[in-house]
Amino acid sequence: MNEPAAGLFQSLRRLLDTLVGIAQVRLELLGTEYEQEKRRLVNAFVKAALGIVLLGLTLVLLVAFVVLLVGEAYWLSAVGVLALLFAAVGGALLWSARAGLEAPGGGPFALSLGELRRDREGLAEPPSER
Repeated sequence: MNEPAAGLFQSLRRLLDTLVGIAQVRLELLGTEYEQEKRRLVNAFVKAALGIVLLGLTLVLLVAFVVLLVGEAYWLSAVGVLALLFAAVGGALLWSARAGLEAPGGGPFALSLGELRRDREGLAEPPSER
């Protein structure tokens, strides 16, 4: 093999190594982002489920307590006030769970997509502009 051909193959080998390295980094980043998304969704689901169960149990216990605590003349008022209070707290918990489902920073896999976009832009530029 002559010198220019060996240099060309060496350059191609380095280029291929660089491309494989870039692909490996991008795949690792994608895997990390996937794990973060999965944990975020599970966390929001667990919070919502626990909030709903606890709200239901609390509602039953507190309504029974207050109704038994006040006189018969105020039972209807007590139930109405408690219903409004529990509706407000339940709504706040569900809103918090919904906010936890919103993907931060541009949606799921935003970092990986941004890096891939930068890679494509870098490959699209002619060598004279770099």
